[in-house]
Amino acid sequence: MNKYAGIGATIFFTGLLAALSGGYALWTVFQEPWAAVLFALVWGLMIFNLDRYIVSSMKKRDKFGQELWMALPRVVLAVLIAVVISKPLELRVFDKEIQAELVIMEQQKFRTQEEKVQERYQARSLEIKNRIQALQAEIDRQAARRDTLMLIAQQEADGTGGSRIRNLGPIYKAKKADADSAGAALAALQQRHRALSRELAQVDSTVTAGITQLKRGSIDGFASRLDALGTLTKNSAPIRWANWFIMLLFVAIETAPVFVKLISPRGPYDDLLEQHEYSFIMHKKERKAMLTMETDERIAKKTAESEARLKRTVYT
Repeated sequence: MNKYAGIGATIFFTGLLAALSGGYALWTVFQEPWAAVLFALVWGLMIFNLDRYIVSSMKKRDKFGQELWMALPRVVLAVLIAVVISKPLELRVFDKEIQAELVIMEQQKFRTQEEKVQERYQARSLEIKNRIQALQAEIDRQAARRDTLMLIAQQEADGTGGSRIRNLGPIYKAKKADADSAGAALAALQQRHRALSRELAQVDSTVTAGITQLKRGSIDGFASRLDALGTLTKNSAPIRWANWFIMLLFVAIETAPVFVKLISPRGPYDDLLEQHEYSFIMHKKERKAMLTMETDERIAKKTAESEARLKRTVYT
């Protein structure tokens, strides 16, 4: 009795842990206490009943190898149940570390969205900047040319250069016209430069507005927590080992009834169960044999009656 009481207690507490785990998992998703309590009860009872069926369906045989082979699918199912049960509780154990990782994940997500907005206008912005840079170089050359032409015209006017005659005659007017033409060309270039600068400012304003419209959504779902836990276990050896040991603990708890049933010796209950099954099988065979005999008797009786009627018909 102690053996079966221990197995039953293990199954009960496994169902209890499953209820706590399932309730916490649903709470993290919907934040509804009544829904979490209801789901916890249903989930715990389902796991309890499934474990009960796994253990109760195992029968003691005379050969351990045969028992182990028959129990292998049940062990695999028990391991799967243990992994499912352990995950929500692992999330609760590492809650503080997961919250910190979720903040980092949220920042990375926002940074990725920001980079996508910038990449959307990057080609246009780079094109405008290249045009502004090339135009600025042309403006510098044109400004230097204008200054040179203005200096030449000034020297022609005051007699320090050119014809060395101080006057505002035709030569000065021609040189002054060249300087004015260079100044007009420079003004046109500067106007184009200002237009491109305004266009670049508009693109930058559009990028800024797009980034401003981005929403820093809170990452706090069940899947996000699992993702954060996976990142933590990947980057931190202590958390990885602790995570494995928690899961292995639940695997041990979940598979304990199965292995206890495997390694325990045959008891009176196993003998009674085998006797009951054998009696049922023999009763089934006996019933089948009796039905076969009754059927044969009916067939023989009908055959004899048919032969008798045939003989009477022939003689008459």
